[in-house]
Amino acid sequence: MFGMHSNTNLPPRQVPARMAALATLPVFLGLKQRRAVVAGGSDAAAGKAELLAACGADVHVFAPDAGLSETFRTLIHSPPAEPEGGRYVHHSRSWDAACLADAAVAIADCETDEEAEAFFIAARAAGVPVNVIDKPAFCQFQFGSIVNRSPVVVAISTGGAAPILAQAIRRRIETLLPPSLKQWAELAQAFRERLNERLTPGPSRRLFWERFTDRALGGREAPGAMASSSFLKDATAIAARPPSGRVTLVGAGPGDAEYLTLKAMRALQSADVILFDDLVSGDVLELARREAKRMLVGKRGGRESCRQEDINRMMVSLAKTGKHVVRLKSGDPMVFGRAGEEIAVLEENGIPVEVVPGITAASAMAARLRVSLTHRDHAQAVRFVTGHARDGRLPESLDWRGLADARTTTVFYMGGRTASEIRSRLLKEGMAADTPVVIVAAITRANERRWSGPLDMLHLGMAEVGYDEPVLIGIGAAFTAAQMSEQRPRLTATV
Repeated sequence: MFGMHSNTNLPPRQVPARMAALATLPVFLGLKQRRAVVAGGSDAAAGKAELLAACGADVHVFAPDAGLSETFRTLIHSPPAEPEGGRYVHHSRSWDAACLADAAVAIADCETDEEAEAFFIAARAAGVPVNVIDKPAFCQFQFGSIVNRSPVVVAISTGGAAPILAQAIRRRIETLLPPSLKQWAELAQAFRERLNERLTPGPSRRLFWERFTDRALGGREAPGAMASSSFLKDATAIAARPPSGRVTLVGAGPGDAEYLTLKAMRALQSADVILFDDLVSGDVLELARREAKRMLVGKRGGRESCRQEDINRMMVSLAKTGKHVVRLKSGDPMVFGRAGEEIAVLEENGIPVEVVPGITAASAMAARLRVSLTHRDHAQAVRFVTGHARDGRLPESLDWRGLADARTTTVFYMGGRTASEIRSRLLKEGMAADTPVVIVAAITRANERRWSGPLDMLHLGMAEVGYDEPVLIGIGAAFTAAQMSEQRPRLTATV
């Protein structure tokens, strides 16, 4: 963690979950045995008709025989792909307003804007949601790119702005969701009612589904023949004992939500309460479970903060009421995050605790600068060093002679306000004045700023970068590759 810990006893600030603006409302519409209208006989219309039939709809196709493509003709005369699939009813004529009566949805492929507008107006008059293929002006809804693990269905939409992007996202999601997820979802569907008889809504039921989900997403294998009875036994066992709370210490990474691990995301999605630090980005919080209570327990250098003792007490108190508490920390909880103190307090109180590592800021800096911290030509060791103690000064116990070793890469965390003294102490111990130095502020964030130069100008670089954001100071020959091409140091802003 970055920052000083004030002794001011401030109450944590609860931050409500906020939904960001949506271009469209994602809605999953049940169409089983409902009437759907498709006007037109093109291949594009056939694709939409097949999608509607896959949802179990009775698809009424309005197109003269001569207007049916060979693809559409074959589709209409083919048996359903699934036992519960919908059926096709071909009307060998063009559409009219009467054909839209009682329809759940209406799709058309129109050659002209005039015909598209007429279909759009007729569908709206009939109160039927309408989509005219490839004519966004005459669409009340769009079709997304689909990942099909039915009954699990994932749809991606870009609001019609970038269909190719939606397809690329779909391909990426396809690689994340195992094909066996379909069988797991069917299993859940089969025993859901019996499960609900055993477990009442609340922490116990959610605990069961969290364990079920971990199994479903944890491997590529489908559930076995005895899986249903096994899970129901688990449910009975959970119901027999009161729900116990737990705490998960989660590393949020350096800022950019894409640095979050999958395990961290699962923890955020299962949390009842999230106690998060000031440096955790809004993008990371956006991934958390909507129903989770969010409480800011701000810890930031030079600002008033919740005391660590208050945070410890809060975690214990919430967990003892049966809550799953996620303690969300910037970077990695085990690197300057005071996780050791929190784990000790939780274990003393018999609270189960798990740690989910995150990407620490030094690793993110190395990646952003494309610098190997242990490049064999420059360094045989790397050190992560705190830039201040509890009183805000440099720790008295630092081994400055070791830190001045030219064969070691050193990264100072929280060293912005002590940069001048860091420079002086290293120079005093014999480190070369031209040793490469890099300063990075707000790593991975939109306002990231960088400075590079020699050690003897570190204090000047720090003055240029400023003290408003947390900084990392990297020192050592490994940062030679990160130096600017000019002979003089230079400040850069990264957006």
